[in-house]
Formats: sequence, structure tokens, C-alpha cells
Amino acid sequence: GVLAHLEMLEFRAHREAVEQEEKERWEEKSAFLKAKIRELRLQRDQLRHKLELLEKVQLGKEGIPSDLALPDPREVLEWKIRNLRELLQVFQLTGISGKLSKNSISFSFHTAFEGSFLDSFHLELLLRPDFREFRIQRHSIPPFIPLEQLSRKFLPSDLRGFLDVLFQHLNAFVGRRHQLEQFQEQFSKWIQGIPHGNSLCNLLSFQYGIPGKSGSGAFRARLLYADPCRSLPTEVTVSGPAPASAHAELFRRLALPRAFEAL
Repeated sequence: GVLAHLEMLEFRAHREAVEQEEKERWEEKSAFLKAKIRELRLQRDQLRHKLELLEKVQLGKEGIPSDLALPDPREVLEWKIRNLRELLQVFQLTGISGKLSKNSISFSFHTAFEGSFLDSFHLELLLRPDFREFRIQRHSIPPFIPLEQLSRKFLPSDLRGFLDVLFQHLNAFVGRRHQLEQFQEQFSKWIQGIPHGNSLCNLLSFQYGIPGKSGSGAFRARLLYADPCRSLPTEVTVSGPAPASAHAELFRRLALPRAFEAL
């Protein structure tokens, strides 16, 4: 009746206010990140251009005379070391720090979600003397992150791509886990029973109610995170009384605690 209609209007107004605040916050952050991405891409392209020029000289291809004096092997090695050090400096801006030693290179991945710094993970790669091969020596990467699969796909030719995708996996996993922890801490009175999930936090099902809402029954939600590099679900199913479909839309667009704040 009229009361239900008023509750629906109130719900929509609150949801729109939360979404607008979220949108403004992310637009500001997005502008900063886009500027940083442009800067990183420029540095990446410059480094790639230097490497291509050096390879052309070494191979005597692409119109460069084959009898052109080749650079000294020591100079090539020193250039590759500088290239790696520049790469480490670039990644420091994105949450990845690294340290280059004589026989290995170590990386630390510093994950964060919504401005909160969370876990750090570590990876050490062994280096061949000519820097043509990277081999995983030791790491603290969770076993359900496809580290070996990513290394076979990207290494040794694309170290940047390997680090970038691995960091996306780690950041998304920690973000999903952090959302679940916040949800259970902040909305324990809403949760009915025990939420069911897995170690990768890519599948979550739970039952909940809305305290203080007249006529509100129980809702059942199932959140699937099919993209391992995202912290938001790709598929959401909510069953229960109206407005279950509106709940599903919030879970799909907002982090789990933010979605419950909007209910």
C-alpha cells in the first residue's frame, strides 16, 4: 500500500545519494590514476623503444647494417640492469616494490582496498647472468593464485605484464576477502545463519534481513566473482520479498559493506 510505496521511495533516494557520493569519490580517484597511467605508459614506451633499438643493433636487422660494431657485452648487461631498476621505480607508484641483487630480484606486492592498505605478498625470481630467464625461487603467494600459469604465459619476455596481472589477482582477492570481513563485522545483526564461501572468496552465499523495516522478510543472496582480477561480483542473485532486484543491483555495483549501508 501507501506505506510500502513510501518505503520504496525512501530506499531509492538513499540509494541514489550513496551512489552519487561513491561516484564522485571514484571520479576524483580515477582522474589521478588516469594521469599516473599516462605517465607510466610513456615511461614504458620509452624503455621498450630503447630495447628494440638495442636488439636491432645486435641482430643487424631492420635496415641497420650487419657489420655495424656491436656493443660490448658488459655494456649490454649494464643497460639491462638499468632497465630493470627503472622498471622497479615505475612499479613503486602502483603498489609494487622491488630489490635487485646479483642473482635475483625480489618483489613485494602491497594490496589495498578503498584507501585501506591490507596484506603484502612477496616473490623472489632467480636471474640468469644474461637476464634472459626468470625462475621463481620462493614466494608467499596464496596457492589458489595461478602463479605458475602466469609465469609460463608472461616470462621471460614480459616481466611487466607478469607483475601487473599477478598484482591484479592479489589485489582483487584481498579486496573480496576484506569486504566479507567488514560485512560480517558491521552487519552481524542483519546476517541470518553463517555465510558460505571459499578460500578464494569468489563465491559467497548468505541469508539476511533488514532490522527495523516493517514487513521485511528474509533474503537469500548468491554472489559470484567470475573475474579473478575484480573485487566486485560478475553475477548476483537475490531472492525474497520486494525489492530483491534492487538489492541485487546494489550488490553488483557497490562493495558489499557499501551496498548494505544503502539498504
